[in-house]
Amino acid sequence: MKQIIVLSFLFLFLTNCKQKQFFSEDFTLEGSFTEGIEGPATDNQGNIYAVNFQEQGTIGMVSSDGHAELFVKLPDGSIGNGIRFGHSTQMFVADYTNHNILEIDIMTKQVKVFAHQSEANQPNDIAISSKHTIFASDPNWSDNTGNLWKVTKENGFELLEGNMGTTNGIEVSNDDSKLYVNESVQRKVWVYDLDEHGNVSNKREFISFEDHGLDGMRCDDRDNLYICRYGKGTIAVVSPNGILLREIKLKGMKPSNITFSNDYRRCYVTMADRGCLETVKLK
Repeated sequence: MKQIIVLSFLFLFLTNCKQKQFFSEDFTLEGSFTEGIEGPATDNQGNIYAVNFQEQGTIGMVSSDGHAELFVKLPDGSIGNGIRFGHSTQMFVADYTNHNILEIDIMTKQVKVFAHQSEANQPNDIAISSKHTIFASDPNWSDNTGNLWKVTKENGFELLEGNMGTTNGIEVSNDDSKLYVNESVQRKVWVYDLDEHGNVSNKREFISFEDHGLDGMRCDDRDNLYICRYGKGTIAVVSPNGILLREIKLKGMKPSNITFSNDYRRCYVTMADRGCLETVKLK
């Protein structure tokens, strides 16, 4: 009996320690970005980029110590959403107003259209494989449907699947073997097998939730999937086998997307209701 009591206290102690090691704090000033804050992405120097710094149609850059400044203003009425990096100086941005994937040279800040698709609803989040194939979610919020696109320089936008639920968060596994896509309104995450040419097959449900919306997603260095729970104010951490490991509580309630530091010791979360980034120490 005494041994059982000791083990019980040990379990509670370790559980409490595990919960306490994850806490969120402000990384940028509240209100420094608009409610359209999204992205985000980390360059090889550790700078964090997110869209809509101070006003819509911009991209802000935040240094590793939390200093935020304007990086670039997008031309032609473009408004960005998801951001990913290709080569070290090659930034891709989903431009939902003009139905583009934009390409930005972060050294020269030159902005050009990488691919355009007039039939897209609004390119939203993007993911990228190690071979620089881009995948884009494409929600239609008015009727709760969405598409899934593959985007390359050679072929532009290629439809992988249409008439899905409200496609939003998207991610490629570290070994390029899987593509994850979530549906915000339907609260489901799907996983596909991914071949070397960026084609998908064997679609199946990865995990689903009973409440609150889903937004941006990223894999950590162990291929755990971090999912923004929009409206709940948490990040759900899900194992590669689809098991919910934990939920990390944030200060705000509307996390829109997430990125990691280059050593994966921190994550950075864009908060739509607070107009800022929050950060969580993970290791």
